[in-house]
Amino acid sequence: MEINPKKSLGQNFLINVGILEKIVDAAEITKADTVLEVGPGTGNLTKLISERAGSVIAIEKDYRLIEDLKLKFPTIKLIEEDILKFKPEEHDLKDGNYKVVANIPYYITSNLLRIIFEKWPKPKLIVLTIQKEVAQRIVAKPPDMNLLALSIQLYSEPKIIGYISKGSFRPIPKVDSAIIKLIPKEGIDVTNNEKILTIAKKAFSGKRKQLQNTLPEVDFESLGINPKSRPEELKVSDWFRM
Repeated sequence: MEINPKKSLGQNFLINVGILEKIVDAAEITKADTVLEVGPGTGNLTKLISERAGSVIAIEKDYRLIEDLKLKFPTIKLIEEDILKFKPEEHDLKDGNYKVVANIPYYITSNLLRIIFEKWPKPKLIVLTIQKEVAQRIVAKPPDMNLLALSIQLYSEPKIIGYISKGSFRPIPKVDSAIIKLIPKEGIDVTNNEKILTIAKKAFSGKRKQLQNTLPEVDFESLGINPKSRPEELKVSDWFRM
């Protein structure tokens, strides 16, 4: 069935078979895995995931795609829902017993990752296709750290697996994409991370970016941090110390 992609849902269907295989290879999917796929769309990635995984849960918001997906993949668990409202614990997903693999709409990237890390049981790993520029910001290191990079790196180790040209999608988006792999960290304290991000938001929002100006209440000398540093120069470990 021919489906016209909805711009409002950020639908760009990935059609490059080589790239699809690269995504599932990066996710290291075996028959022991339960895979949660976000936005299966027309099922190009779903096909490869379902061939390798023990079980698949696919969350699709667009009602027009549901019947066709059911016909193509009768053995997977297909749920019509907005992924940002999805409750994984209601579907027997627990810490470390599932992987997230998806070609997601660009506009939900930061929101989805925040929800996964802060609200969901911890996945084994996450492999996503996202906007190239956003992927590069996520993996940034000092002296090019940014608030998005810090918010992701507090919870995971991100790595860019490869880049995807815009011609690999239909319709063709305006920007290139990247495959990013995120390995969640052990022993995460969400409350602690939230405190760090509150401080970091203040530091990154300052017009005069030196830490001594944006965070005058912090004794940087005692922490071994130069008070004249700028927030983009700090490592994740510096924020933990702070």
